Amino acid sequence: MNYRHAYHAGNFADVVKHGVLALVIEHLKLKTAPFRVIDTHAGIGLYDLSSEPAQKTGEWRDGIGRVMEAGLAPPVADLLASYLSVVRELNADGALLRYPGSPLIARALMRDVDRLIVNELHPEDQQELKALFARDRQVKVMELDAWTAVKALLPPPERRGVVLIDPAFEEAGELDRLVVALSEAAKRFAGGTYLLWYPIKELRPVAAFRRNVAALALPKALAIELMIRGGEDETRLNGAGLIAVNAPFTLATNLNVLLPELARLLAQGKGAGFRLEELGSEAAKGGSSAL
Repeated sequence: MNYRHAYHAGNFADVVKHGVLALVIEHLKLKTAPFRVIDTHAGIGLYDLSSEPAQKTGEWRDGIGRVMEAGLAPPVADLLASYLSVVRELNADGALLRYPGSPLIARALMRDVDRLIVNELHPEDQQELKALFARDRQVKVMELDAWTAVKALLPPPERRGVVLIDPAFEEAGELDRLVVALSEAAKRFAGGTYLLWYPIKELRPVAAFRRNVAALALPKALAIELMIRGGEDETRLNGAGLIAVNAPFTLATNLNVLLPELARLLAQGKGAGFRLEELGSEAAKGGSSAL
């Protein structure tokens, strides 16, 4: 699968990924000590929803478009407030024309003492990142192979932070690479929070991926998945997931509130639903649900 993000910015998968990222960052801010956000596959950071790639797929209309138009009630509105505030700030005139990637969301939510490392190997995308964060002393733009970056950038000096690993899935074996990267990263930075993103087309490889993550026996690992339709047609992007490691203790509780509403709001076919499954060595506390 080739997940070139300009075509998919703001889709349902971004809503879940960026909503969870914002919740994690807000939790990190509860302590005064500084933290670091590391984004290993950063993209360009800011996406034009009126561009040819975005208009070609129109995926954002069934993702962030639906969320922005929905009359969200508490507590769902509260859980998405930080994330959606960044989107609204970029679209102050009311029209939804720009969408923030994970680097821009992280930067908007950080405090003055926190730091952001954005890594992008693609030369053109890396130049756009440099322009976006020019003269920003809290942000460092790097151009490393992402799997090398996972090793080279850990542990961070702050010894607190979140690492987002978000491959484009342009090559075979990316799910296996995620497991290896997580294993190596946890050895270097055991207390760090990790968010590993993955698309869901074929269900069997994703189930094997969850088992491989569970086999690492990390203390806290949570599978977070949103399905916009059932998995009968494995040629389509039917859902997306995150593995959250060392996530805030409040995350699962909050997602049990948030994910049912997102599954309802973003559904595109029969079989839409969500999964929350504890994969770590601790006793399972989650479950799964389908509409």
